[in-house]
Amino acid sequence: MKGNLVTGAGYFFRGLSMLPEKGIRSFVILPLAANIILFGVLGSLAYDYVQSLITSTEEALPDWLGFLTWLLIPLLWLAGGLLTGYASTLLVLLFTSPFHSLLAEKVEERVTGKQVPALEGFLPALLEIPRGIVKEISKFAYYIPMALFVLVLSFIPGLNTLSPLLWFLLGAWMMSLQFLDYPMDNHRYSFKEVRNACAARRLSSLGFGGMVAFISGIPFVNLIVVPAAVVGATLLWCEELDPDSQ
Repeated sequence: MKGNLVTGAGYFFRGLSMLPEKGIRSFVILPLAANIILFGVLGSLAYDYVQSLITSTEEALPDWLGFLTWLLIPLLWLAGGLLTGYASTLLVLLFTSPFHSLLAEKVEERVTGKQVPALEGFLPALLEIPRGIVKEISKFAYYIPMALFVLVLSFIPGLNTLSPLLWFLLGAWMMSLQFLDYPMDNHRYSFKEVRNACAARRLSSLGFGGMVAFISGIPFVNLIVVPAAVVGATLLWCEELDPDSQ
């Protein structure tokens, strides 16, 4: 497999370091604000749910198993935080998608010094909506069979020990495809072409996606994941995946 896991992971932090730069930070404000609002709403819901779950767990456990609450309570809070982080990141991707394409365009123009072909006018932009919907459906159809396979595997004794690793690798791969789609979509690449490009530099793609997946699960830190990942994915595209860079 070509690429480098460490280099791939480094693209995320390079993207993070570029966020305060002039001409880029203006595209960060709205996704960041949306993420803060969504994280606050989801965090409040998760807090109430975890609290009720802890109460019901304490009531259900017999007195002689009371010591388990010291183990279960931290795990429940950790799970709630991770799920809130993942959910807010996914919702931000859904609602602020147009800004990510613009951010990827500005970063690529800054890095390469070349102008990225852009759609001009209302009608061309309007016609892009069906294409975007079809692409998202393609991603969903690609993800579901693999997710079902890992889900079934998680119920098979012995083999289920591999499921946490497989879930993480699947998440890393899908994060890579999701964020690399923004700069590559600016060049009219199909989802199949995005997959093929990532597969050609699989280690770099997995390293990048793995870091994004890991940071997305950390409460509060995940607020800056989306714009940093868009910038990092654009750097990965420009330096390793773009045919003109090879």
